[in-house]
Amino acid sequence: MKKALSFDIGGTKIYYTVIDENGEVISEIKKESTPKTLEGILEILKNGISENKDVDAIAIATAGTVNNENTGVNGSTGNLPEGYHTIDFQSLSDKKVYLENDANAAAWAEHIIGSSKGCQNSVMLTLGTGVGGGIILNNKLYKGKSGGAGEMHFKMYPDKRRKCTCGSYDCFEAYASGTGLKWTAEEISGNKEITTYDVIDGLKVGCPEMTKIFNTWQNHIIQGIIGLANIFDPDCFVLSGSMAQFVDVQKIEEVVNEEIVTSPTSVRLGSAGNYSGMIGAALLAIESIGE
Repeated sequence: MKKALSFDIGGTKIYYTVIDENGEVISEIKKESTPKTLEGILEILKNGISENKDVDAIAIATAGTVNNENTGVNGSTGNLPEGYHTIDFQSLSDKKVYLENDANAAAWAEHIIGSSKGCQNSVMLTLGTGVGGGIILNNKLYKGKSGGAGEMHFKMYPDKRRKCTCGSYDCFEAYASGTGLKWTAEEISGNKEITTYDVIDGLKVGCPEMTKIFNTWQNHIIQGIIGLANIFDPDCFVLSGSMAQFVDVQKIEEVVNEEIVTSPTSVRLGSAGNYSGMIGAALLAIESIGE
């Protein structure tokens, strides 16, 4: 059975483990804080590879966009060291080194072993501090002309209400993320000190103001899904990430299907787990060996 050493490189943590062709984690999951230098990141990668020589490929799920050859990063996020995209990942091992964007990799894991298994067409949204995305069309990961497809930075409003972390204004991420929930809470409550925890705690006890804030945030998610459904006509949407646990999946599905012009879709919570990025990258890397 083939297996891959799989890394997940994020802005704060780097995880790695060995995963087999069935998507099963078969070794201890190691965790390191993400270094602030390229040399520190390379050291973690090299150490992990030297510790796990009995694998068929090296898989890397990474923040940032990945080229269509799956060999390198086109552009990185601001929370990784400057010059991250210049790393020569292929020189790390004489075995195949396969890279994929972390949200794309997670979408693939959901497609193969998770909530969108059996769906030829699906869209995954990762609702966390930001919003990630991955699109599966006709059982293939859709990456676009340069590898940047699935970045959820489409416009919600035209009049510059909120500046997004990407530098533009009023992107879906600025409204549907955990950060977006906080900004919505600040706008409605007038309290700059309010947190997402305050909103969720208030929602649980039926606080009218916190319920209004939450419903406004969830409606932003719904509006984004309506647009995506009309464009891609997917079998299903998968919601994952730390904020997905709070949404009302049934309500979202009902409202979306009332408003879309395409045929009905379904909305589901992700089930591939917290390490779906590593799993998806490993599955893609192993699949690529046989191509």
